[in-house]
Amino acid sequence: MDEVRELGASAAGQIQCLTIVGQIEGHQLLPEDAKTTRYEHILPLIAAIEETPEIRGLLILLNTMGGDVEAGLAIAELIAGMRKPSVSLVLGGSHSIGVPLAVAARRSMIAPSAAMTIHPVRVNGVVIGVPQTFRYFSRIQERIVGFVTAHSHIRREDYLRLMNSTDELANDVGSVIHGEEAVRLGLIDQLGTLADALAYLHAEG
Repeated sequence: MDEVRELGASAAGQIQCLTIVGQIEGHQLLPEDAKTTRYEHILPLIAAIEETPEIRGLLILLNTMGGDVEAGLAIAELIAGMRKPSVSLVLGGSHSIGVPLAVAARRSMIAPSAAMTIHPVRVNGVVIGVPQTFRYFSRIQERIVGFVTAHSHIRREDYLRLMNSTDELANDVGSVIHGEEAVRLGLIDQLGTLADALAYLHAEG
């Protein structure tokens, strides 16, 4: 089960840490051996952080492998709606739905060695032949694009170009961008380490 950890106290109060790792499990059940982050556990934790006076800031550590899009967007929307300072730190990789999660925080950071994978919404490579299903996935994709561009500085055309690139991934459509490129494109605010993330929260808290 996911949990929140107290990292320390600034002059104003505590800094809390929330880890979002592996695949995000929502309504679609994943195999028992898959390392998952269950969104029904995370949502009340975020609400509790927002309502606890002693907590002055939230550190979100991200190393995701995709997962349930609706669950990921629900977590991202909740983080984006917080009044308290929040900072996300991408470690290792942030795949698919991890991108909205990264930009949802008030300040986003990425480790120099980390990468982010951007690709269209799809279900295990299955070809979608029903028009209604295609429209449904198109609407989900538009929600993701809208959220990412609203909560970062990346241009819509750049994000769509990265998402639909056909020469970056061998067996898929999309792009892998590394730390410096993510910052240059405006997707992530800055390169950073744990010390940078904590310094930001202590200053803001």
